[in-house]
Amino acid sequence: MPDFARRMIGNTSVAVTELGLGCAAMAGNHRPVADEDITGAIDEALDHQIRYVDTAPFYGFGRSEHFVGDRLRHREDYVLSTKAGRLLKPGLPTDSSAAEWPGSFPFHQVYDYSYDGVMRSYEDSLQRLGLSRIDILLLHDIGVMQHGEDANRRYLADAMSGGYRALDELRSAGDIKAIGLGVNEREVCLQAMEHGHWDAFLLAGRYTLLEQAPLDDLFPACAAAGTSIILGGPFNSGILAGGDTWNYAKAPSEVMDKARRISEICSAHRIPLPAAALQFPLGSPLVSSVIPGPRSRAEMQEILGWFQLEIPASLWSDLQQAALLHDAAPIPG
Repeated sequence: MPDFARRMIGNTSVAVTELGLGCAAMAGNHRPVADEDITGAIDEALDHQIRYVDTAPFYGFGRSEHFVGDRLRHREDYVLSTKAGRLLKPGLPTDSSAAEWPGSFPFHQVYDYSYDGVMRSYEDSLQRLGLSRIDILLLHDIGVMQHGEDANRRYLADAMSGGYRALDELRSAGDIKAIGLGVNEREVCLQAMEHGHWDAFLLAGRYTLLEQAPLDDLFPACAAAGTSIILGGPFNSGILAGGDTWNYAKAPSEVMDKARRISEICSAHRIPLPAAALQFPLGSPLVSSVIPGPRSRAEMQEILGWFQLEIPASLWSDLQQAALLHDAAPIPG
């Protein structure tokens, strides 16, 4: 059984395993997932010494937090992150989001990044989880891609004033150990750094084997500020695991072509593309953990195999020579 190395979150006392567990997909994101598959995926991860688990109220409208809390309740050695910025209200959604989460709990989301909203979200999460502590609390899904420019302007203002004040108070009081953002866009992380001190950014899909734009701006800023990166979506929502989706939609032809070229080099080294995708982000010392999202025990077992596979240095150098990696990308080793 592996003993995963741990890395610190910013300048805090929190240490997370380099391989973590993301609990969005298992809550039924775009595809039904049975209850026993959720518990199987979580138990498989915990039984194999993964000790960092990430969830959110939004995932299955409470379903993910419910099952995560149930599987963690009688364990001690874990780090848990969840998110704030959405409150859950009774009644299924009346918009398209209901179809995006088949099997979800009978609630719907209301965005609220205010001081009171974040405090309420924190308390609600503790209740749904049935746990006495949350280690890392992240403001969830701020950004133009998520809300559009006008709405995001309002939400960002709330988050950087009231929302940040709530997080900072909880951190100062010792109720939580670290604060940050959980987002899909690097731009909002850079904006947030102008408004306070953040321990970590959970960045989904923006620093992967396929794209490394944060090396130009966000990573240098994080290095200077002592802010860690938690890497969600290491498969870029599927394209680096054999699928054809990128950024939660059908991948455009140029993205498909780049993924194909990366895959060909991996194949030449007899390394599965997903294995390289899982291990690549940890080449950067800023990345504290990579958190893929399995939907079943079998998928978690596959992830464990990919993560432990030894990858030759020549694979990374071949990708660099083919101009498929950023010139400044640090490689594992």
